[in-house]
Amino acid sequence: MKILAFDTSTEACSVALQTGSDFFSRYTVEPRQHAKLILPMLEEVLMEAQVALSDLDALAFGCGPGSFTGVRIAAATAQGIAASVKLAVIPVSSLAAIAQREVDENGSQKIACAIDARMGEVYWACYRQNDKGTVMLAGEECVTAPQLIPLPEGASWTGAGTGWSAYKAPLTSRMGAALSAINAGLLPNATAIAKLAAEDFRQGKKIPAEQALPVYLRNQVAHKPA
Repeated sequence: MKILAFDTSTEACSVALQTGSDFFSRYTVEPRQHAKLILPMLEEVLMEAQVALSDLDALAFGCGPGSFTGVRIAAATAQGIAASVKLAVIPVSSLAAIAQREVDENGSQKIACAIDARMGEVYWACYRQNDKGTVMLAGEECVTAPQLIPLPEGASWTGAGTGWSAYKAPLTSRMGAALSAINAGLLPNATAIAKLAAEDFRQGKKIPAEQALPVYLRNQVAHKPA
């Protein structure tokens, strides 16, 4: 299986190509440079792996939530590439990618993900590691004030994502004793997206290029909530 994945939903810009058990990747944190960086990074990874777009089984992208500009860049890039070579597309949640990265790097079993959504809110979702080593959503993704996050069941949750640095006090207060650790600097990466997309691909969860759309979670983006 060959899956090309990329993400521009946060401050990080990343690309990964999964070919069987091998990964080729690029990762950089350069805010507001994603539109300039993403295509050259994609080309670099394909050249390193000696894989052509026509060899791919699917294209995966971080569909959001996150930066409004970033998720639009990712969706437009996915649509353009997939349409050009008639590839199936697999959208992957940016929150799920954070959770998967936490699993891959630190072995956490339960991850409470928060991305700073600005305007006094966070993008929020909780995930549990399954027996395949990938994460599954526990509850729903939402955008909410940090003091109103839906509480997950049980204890020993690891907080991950930029929301934990932006709103540490209200989030830790709300989670209470259920919180065991925080990894506030963690951003999504394309390697995590590729792993999640591979599992979705095996389950037949793929869409045509024209349905590769950004996920914002928030309807009103121009004004602060009353």
